[in-house]
Amino acid sequence: MTGPLPDVPPVHAIGPPRLTAGFDQAERLDRRAHLLTHGSPPSVPADRLVELADAIALRGRGGAGFPLVRKLEAVAHHARRSGVRPAVVVNGCEGEPACRKDTVLLCRAPHLVLDGALLAADALGARTLVVGVTKETAERSVRDALAERGLSDRRRGRSLRARLVRVPERLVSGEASALIRAAEGGPSLPPGRRVRAAESGLGGVPTLLSNAETFAQLAVAARLGAHRYAATGAPSEPGTLLLTVSGAVPSPTVVEVPSGVPLPYVLQMCAADPAPGGVLVGGYHGAWLDAATAYGTVVTREALAAGGGALGAGAVLPVPAATCPLGETLHVARWLAAESSGQCGPCRLGLPSMASALADTLAGGGQEALETVRRAAQTVNGRGACKHPDGAVRFVLSALTAFADDLAAHVLGGGCGRETAGVLPLPAPETVDAAGSTGTGTASPTAAAGRLAVDWTLCEGHGLCAKLLPEAVRLDPDGYPLITDTALPARLHNRAQRAVRRCPALALRLEKP
Repeated sequence: MTGPLPDVPPVHAIGPPRLTAGFDQAERLDRRAHLLTHGSPPSVPADRLVELADAIALRGRGGAGFPLVRKLEAVAHHARRSGVRPAVVVNGCEGEPACRKDTVLLCRAPHLVLDGALLAADALGARTLVVGVTKETAERSVRDALAERGLSDRRRGRSLRARLVRVPERLVSGEASALIRAAEGGPSLPPGRRVRAAESGLGGVPTLLSNAETFAQLAVAARLGAHRYAATGAPSEPGTLLLTVSGAVPSPTVVEVPSGVPLPYVLQMCAADPAPGGVLVGGYHGAWLDAATAYGTVVTREALAAGGGALGAGAVLPVPAATCPLGETLHVARWLAAESSGQCGPCRLGLPSMASALADTLAGGGQEALETVRRAAQTVNGRGACKHPDGAVRFVLSALTAFADDLAAHVLGGGCGRETAGVLPLPAPETVDAAGSTGTGTASPTAAAGRLAVDWTLCEGHGLCAKLLPEAVRLDPDGYPLITDTALPARLHNRAQRAVRRCPALALRLEKP
């Protein structure tokens, strides 16, 4: 791969770069450039690798922040108990449009990610290594990197088999169990039940699964050792981390920063509005901070959590003071409802209901509409088959807390007087043609396959539409349909058409986006 890499944002570093070392010399570090920049990786026995991960307090950088040392220990324990060789899976599936840091690593420093994954695989005695990606650019880069190492040639008789899996660019595709299903040849969707990869993951064997940055951090730490690694960053959370800054900035940027750096400094470096209306941290499964809290905090998990935020997947999204942050929240909440895999009630029913109730609240629905949002969130939280519903609830409820004054203005019916500018990045929607095939459209992010509407002069309250399409229709106490104003995702198009055709009173219609 040569020349500029499409879909890869610019990269900056605060302080000496580690993960992004060499980026000033080459667009992509091939095997030779990687070794010249970082040197050869050491061989680290299993016990020392566990000690290293523990000493540097390395946590997963994909959102959940689970300690890597506990994953390593769990995989090793279950592998010994079951008598099978484990697997290692690198999750590079950034389906969230606000995150690009793992894409940057896989496209520009793929060998650093592979170094960390192979260190773990060697220490655990893994037989299989899988790298999951969503973007074509990342796929080509990783495929080239595997070839540069000779790992793509299965005829060499290596004990480790390495392969690449590309999945659709959807939010749920990056969920751990969804990636494992895709790597096994199934759909890139969660299985509808919670599974522990460390106990039974890829092919039923214990599996170490973490995201691309986590493995790259492990590779850096193995070279530096725990003491030198901890010389940078906050004492309790040493090292650097990657952030994707987008929203109200001139262009999305990935920044490598020492942990503990003031958040205002990061925003200033990316030319964000010096007086934002709020900052979303952790991405669309993260949480909102009001402007005062955001400009008084530093970038560590502990500090962000203390202010009501979350580091999450490392996305930082300021919104301008002239933009309604609650309107931006609704914009994304609708997308999160549409991104559901639709396999459990909290996703199929709860997320659309929560988004619809939030829309009613912002339109002046009063205290009753606000309580409906909270009830819907309570119904969803902790009950999904994966973590997507929990993340969506955290995102929405954090907005109600962070922007209490704005919320009061909406609840009382007057509104906050600010427009929703759509500054939070969302993908172009899928459009559905007459044959039912899908493609990428260029309409606004809230458009999709269409919206349901009811002709109230005809509706007789049969309720059949709610049975055929519970994700978008629910019934009021009198049995009449309450239609969500959320744009329908493409996956519901066929069932929405069926509901329209089967309406006994011919009162239901599907409007074009």
